[in-house]
Amino acid sequence: MVTGASRGIGRGLVDALAAAGATVALTARSQDEADAIAEEVITEGGRASGHVMDVSDVSSISTAFDKIMQQHGRIDVLVANAGLGANHPAIDVTEADWDDMMDVNAKGLFFTAQAAGKVMLAQGSGRIVAISSQASLVGIRDHAVYCASKGAANQLVRVLALEWGSLGVTVNAVAPTFIYTPGTAERLDDPEYRRGVIERIPMGTVGTIADVAGAVIYLASDAAALVNGVILPVDGGWTAQ
Repeated sequence: MVTGASRGIGRGLVDALAAAGATVALTARSQDEADAIAEEVITEGGRASGHVMDVSDVSSISTAFDKIMQQHGRIDVLVANAGLGANHPAIDVTEADWDDMMDVNAKGLFFTAQAAGKVMLAQGSGRIVAISSQASLVGIRDHAVYCASKGAANQLVRVLALEWGSLGVTVNAVAPTFIYTPGTAERLDDPEYRRGVIERIPMGTVGTIADVAGAVIYLASDAAALVNGVILPVDGGWTAQ
């Protein structure tokens, strides 16, 4: 199951997981959008189904999980990718800015993971992989709310890992640096902005969706059977400084 699958990293993860052999139940905020993505995966030879879900709405989460279970009978892996990002100088942050970000990145993650946990604990096995951010590990100017929301996501991952690990369900997170996607292209295609980002990454390059997908597939696989409660940076060394 991949949440926030309509664009960017989520869309790429759907393709990568399908190519790795998974049957992907993908979610988006529009049923038409979800169905279109599932059809694209099927056309390419993969297995997928599309489902509507708004992670800021707990009833929507519950409904989506019910439908996925009715169709597939089990959920082995949750990739909790749905997230909201925005630049807000701290002095300008409004209550609405705070609530919108926390509703998706913290509340949405928790209740999505909780719904997956109920299924996986009953199965006796499962993998939950949250998409966090390097901004959960270091401060980034103009990202006070985003950093706080992703820091909360990391703590949720750690606590759920403690509670569920002995019951067969591992919980981990991937924390990417700037990833080049259609959503980040406008900023990263600006030479001055890109230069400022590259200067912070010891490897001298921004990331790709494939970089994130490799980490997700590892954490979802048998190779990561003893990995639990880990926040895995995919950041070219940004947070090593």
